[in-house]
Amino acid sequence: MESIRQAVERAKLSAESHGVGASDVYRRHPLTDISPFRSASLSSVELNAAHLQKHRILAHDGKDVAARPFDLLRAEVLRSMDLKGWRILAVTSPTPSCGKTFTALNLAMSIARQADREVCLVDLDFRRPQIATSLGLKSGHGVTSVLEGRSELHNAMVQVRIGSTRLEVMPTTTSVNSSDLSSSLALKKLLQDVAGYERSRITIVDLPPMLAGHDVISILPQIDCVLLVAAVGTTKTSEIEDCKKYLENSDIVRVVLNKVPQSNNTFAYY
Repeated sequence: MESIRQAVERAKLSAESHGVGASDVYRRHPLTDISPFRSASLSSVELNAAHLQKHRILAHDGKDVAARPFDLLRAEVLRSMDLKGWRILAVTSPTPSCGKTFTALNLAMSIARQADREVCLVDLDFRRPQIATSLGLKSGHGVTSVLEGRSELHNAMVQVRIGSTRLEVMPTTTSVNSSDLSSSLALKKLLQDVAGYERSRITIVDLPPMLAGHDVISILPQIDCVLLVAAVGTTKTSEIEDCKKYLENSDIVRVVLNKVPQSNNTFAYY
């Protein structure tokens, strides 16, 4: 675990040397700024309901009982974010197979059902991206292409819709230099551009598992708050405690416990 501690210190020093934190996004991008993209200019994709059901993405339908836990989570998360003026939420987990992407997708769908909210879901799990596959999107331009200078932001974003639910998605592809991308100035600018211009806009970032590498530590200075997803039968208490140590300078908005063996519930949280 020593290498992760060193990464934490490097991230702190980097943020201090550049004088940049998540709150700086709002100072540099006042709410009157012109957006670098508009939904009308984005490519649009109609999602397949059967494909979403196969991947357990059900919160787009408010009448579905499976959406209720995510609607409750939505209410608690948005209350905390609105109170503090936060707009960038990271979703991560201690280790793989905890359901972080499942949680990020359903939470994004639940928030997107609200008429007064805009949602952008960004896949920053460069080691094992799952957003595009889960939604049934074809691989193409994405976060990686923007960070490497091969694509403009609006070309890497897609508006997805299912029924009346709409949200914007930035998928990504697997990268062999994930650590470099995660700590790049280009990623910092990307998050600023996506989240820094409209108060009603919520950006949800799907991060890699915290204890699987250094990528999360590098990205945290650009994030407002964190949703940590653990799983019954997968996550050890010691792993949650390790994550909390590395998140001591970050705001944990909630800890979600996934795979809880309860009737009609997929997770609980505290």
